[in-house]
Amino acid sequence: MKLGVLFSGGKDSTYAAYLAGKENEVVCLINIVSENKFSYMFHTPSVLMTEKQASVMKIPLLIFKSKGEKEKELVDLEDAISSAAKKYGIQGIVTGALASDYQASRIGKICEKLKLKCVNPLWKKNQIELLEELIANKFNVIITGVAAYPLDEKWLGRKIDKNFILEVSELQKKYGINPAGEGGEFESFVLDCPLFSRALKVIDKKISGSENTWHMEIKVE
Repeated sequence: MKLGVLFSGGKDSTYAAYLAGKENEVVCLINIVSENKFSYMFHTPSVLMTEKQASVMKIPLLIFKSKGEKEKELVDLEDAISSAAKKYGIQGIVTGALASDYQASRIGKICEKLKLKCVNPLWKKNQIELLEELIANKFNVIITGVAAYPLDEKWLGRKIDKNFILEVSELQKKYGINPAGEGGEFESFVLDCPLFSRALKVIDKKISGSENTWHMEIKVE
């Protein structure tokens, strides 16, 4: 089956592409650039660097824009998926949805309307197990945004490794934080994985924020 991937450059969409591609053909990546950094649907930190990721994945990337207004951004998403379906003849859409009913239900409805299969390889996966699988499958993932107490600026740029898993497991027990960031607690960016022809490296970064809400815009090559 020919698939398009809703791709943000973060761990979930990239890992979902990796899993879906084992038994299907991933023919394009679909990226939505939102003007709203607190978008309900779309990942925003360093999102333009998906072009570099697509290049080393050797998969065409389609970029669409959205103002990021709640519900209205769903129209933008439908238009993007429809355009990708016409251009590449895709039969299904891959999402990195893990536990968000808001995202999964809305994407599912769009796919149903467009007569496309909605593929959710990560749906309801245990979040700690997901992080462990990323490490086992040699995904090099860093944190590019945080938005929850007690996370702060020091978490930006951190790699998801065994120590990271231990710390977020403790934060889950203490504060109820989703260890994989599914509640919007943190955002991520994939620098390397089995889909990449070579690893990317960070060559510049710009950090902004305060208290427990921080973003890191990166440049990679």
